[in-house]
Amino acid sequence: MTQRVHSIGVIGGDGIGPEVTEAALEVVRAAGVVMTTEHFDLGAARYLRDGFVLDEATLEQLRGFDALMLGAIGPAIGDTRIPGGTLERGLLLRLRFGLDLFINYRPFRGVAGSLAQGCDFAIVRENTEGPYAGEGGVLRRGTPYEVATQGSVNTRFGVERCVRYAFERARHCARPKVTLVHKTNVLTFAGDLWSRVMTDVQGDYPDVAVDYHHVDAACIYLVEDPRRYSVIVTDNLFGDILSDLAGAVTGGIGFAASGNINPTKTGASLFEPVHGAAHDIVGTNRANPLAAVSSAVLMLEHLGEDEAATRIARAVRDFEGDASILGTSGITNQLLERL
Repeated sequence: MTQRVHSIGVIGGDGIGPEVTEAALEVVRAAGVVMTTEHFDLGAARYLRDGFVLDEATLEQLRGFDALMLGAIGPAIGDTRIPGGTLERGLLLRLRFGLDLFINYRPFRGVAGSLAQGCDFAIVRENTEGPYAGEGGVLRRGTPYEVATQGSVNTRFGVERCVRYAFERARHCARPKVTLVHKTNVLTFAGDLWSRVMTDVQGDYPDVAVDYHHVDAACIYLVEDPRRYSVIVTDNLFGDILSDLAGAVTGGIGFAASGNINPTKTGASLFEPVHGAAHDIVGTNRANPLAAVSSAVLMLEHLGEDEAATRIARAVRDFEGDASILGTSGITNQLLERL
């Protein structure tokens, strides 16, 4: 049987992004996965060089890959040459919307010494609607009478496909349970839609328990007792905030992985570490590639390379030593040896 060759589009991006992405690709190859890669020069450095962010032709080219890997996007701290929102809306959100990456999936496992040591849960975040859809506007900008509105877009279609994905994930967990996180007592229209969809979908998954928490309570619970969660499902904005908090309590966002997923595979799903570009440590061998490697595990699961994904995940889980001392090359070499 001929082994499948996967086509991977690589956006190394800025700062340490290219370093951790290359480390992750090296680990994937060592696990026996055959792939071709094509690199795309996108991000802050590209914008500062020629003003390019992302055009329709490049978006269509990216759509054709089996999957995409992203390192990190963003200028150095204090660099104000790029207007706010240029890269976020023009590149990252455009990829999510254009490729219909309607699921943001972030698994968390508490590392030794963290507030959440020993816990194992995931956040499923709706990724293409909510406040990030861009509905709103400004009147009388720059005057004392300025008015700014920012609407939250929630469709039955978008909410239901996100909720169903969460239930599918939960039914394969050791504790099959989905917790909806929202603010239904204040956001009565959107919250009511999410609640009704949860109730309707639950009927198709009698083996999965259901719970609900207000988002402010969920923030407290994630710090005090994150073990109560198995799969959290929530909207775009709440999910953005909660997943960063979850990363902090489970050992730091430097260990957190994420997948921007189109489960229907009508567009190439994108996998990236949660951390930033960390321009201050570029080229110093201090970048920790574990989050990028864990993101590659999610990519392999999406591509059906379950055996390789399991082996790499085990190597990451069994990682030993001080990452700050081992550095990028030392961490990568340890993973390669374990494989």
